Parts: sequence; C-alpha cells; structure tokens
Amino acid sequence: MGGAAARPFVAFLSDYGHGDEFVGVCKGVIAAFAPDAHVVDLVHDLPPHDVAPAALALVRSVQYLPEGALVLAVVDPGVGTERRLIAVECEQATFFGPDNGLLAAAVGMLDGARRVFSLDRTEYHLHQHGATFAGRDVLAPALAHHAAGVPLEELGTPVDPAGLVPGILPQSQIGDDGALEANVWWIDRFGNAQLNVGPDELDPARVRPGGRVEVHVGDDVRSARWVHTYADAKPSELVLVVDSYGLCSLALDRRSAATELGLAYGDAVRLVLPD
Repeated sequence: MGGAAARPFVAFLSDYGHGDEFVGVCKGVIAAFAPDAHVVDLVHDLPPHDVAPAALALVRSVQYLPEGALVLAVVDPGVGTERRLIAVECEQATFFGPDNGLLAAAVGMLDGARRVFSLDRTEYHLHQHGATFAGRDVLAPALAHHAAGVPLEELGTPVDPAGLVPGILPQSQIGDDGALEANVWWIDRFGNAQLNVGPDELDPARVRPGGRVEVHVGDDVRSARWVHTYADAKPSELVLVVDSYGLCSLALDRRSAATELGLAYGDAVRLVLPD
C-alpha cells in the first residue's frame, strides 16, 4: 500500500469487550496520530484469549472491507512474551497484529502476504508503556503512523512471510464410516451454528437441497432437512442452511439451534449422509 490515503479506513477487531476502556483508548491513540482515519469496529466481544474464533471472524470480515483497508486485530494471549507484533501487507489490505496465527487465514484469503515487518522501531510506539497492552502501546500507534504516511519499512524489520505462525482452524474430514466429521466454527447471536463444511462436501449423489442428513452431537441424533432459508423450517424442525458465507449451518426458525443442541465453538458434529 504505500503512503496515506485521503481518509484512511481502519477496521478494528479484538477480544477487549466493552466493559473496560480498552477499545476506546486504542481508538484514541489512532486519532492522536491519524486524526483523519475512519475507524470501524468489526467485533470486540470475542472469547477472551481464543485465537481461532477471532481468526474466523477476521476471515469472514476482511473480504468485505474496502481496498486499502488497515486492519487492527488484537487477540493476544501471549502479550508481553517474545512473540512478534507484525504488519502484514497484502494487495487489498494491511494487517497489524500479533504473530500467533490470528492473521493467517485472512492473509491467505487475500492471496498471501506481499511484505511483512516486525514492529520493533520503538520511536513509533507509545513511550513509557507497560508490557501487557500491546494493542494500545505498539499496534495502534504503528498503524496510525502508517495511516498518516509513514512507510511500512520505517516501522520495523522485514520478516520472511514464510516464517509467520500458521492458522489453527480445524478442517472437516471423512470418517472411517463415511460420515463427515465437522466442527462448529461460529455461533451467531441468533443461535445458528456454522460448520466447517461447504455444500460441495455433501455428496450430491447422496443428499441435495430438500434432502436430509443425520446430525450427531455426542449421543444426541437428529435429522436435519437441507432448506434454502430459515423460514423454510417447520416449527421445531432442525434444518441445514447454506449461510451468507457459503458454509453449512444448523438452524431453527426463530430459535437457537446452538442452545437446542448444546453447541459451542469448536464442538464436534458428525453428519451422516443417506446411503
């Protein structure tokens, strides 16, 4: 990306929540160094210290950001340790965050990193900072200086993109019995449970829209019908929907499928296709 845009666009994702001042303070730091930046909050109520759901939220979001976006992503259970804080330049966006796997999937979605820098130039950090708030003290000011026109190469030392920590997202697989071994990737506020399964993984010779799959959650076994939209579900009927991100979700119409099935992020779900 080069220098400053007319009005830099900044997207901010973290596990800071809204019960403390952390989000507001980081935005204040950005405003102090880049007052023209337009900061948009993606999400801040992510599970604390859990990199994987944050990485998924980031990869869901980044494809819809404007070209040239700057992304501040902070879920950093290793804060204060020797883990690196980095800036990753892609063709469409530049990410600022910890090198702990958080950025990997989003960077991959944007066709990989063009350049990576370790943010080790302390003149672009806040002075007299502590060791436990890198979002405020290192990442936000580094991003803001870049938004105000400081080239990435002045913010720190070049890093080989091949050496970045890879993503840690679980992938679905076919079990010995032919069932799809899946995991819950996301539960939205409506209780829809997104799985790490695309519709192409549901063998069209065995199941297609209108057909049924057997859903196993622990010892609980349900039948789910593949429907087009939530309103196609009958009362209390568990359905399978291809959601707005192109993945399969378990849903109930105007009720929480996650609560009904006792599902949480990362839980195992087996999908048994008809013979």
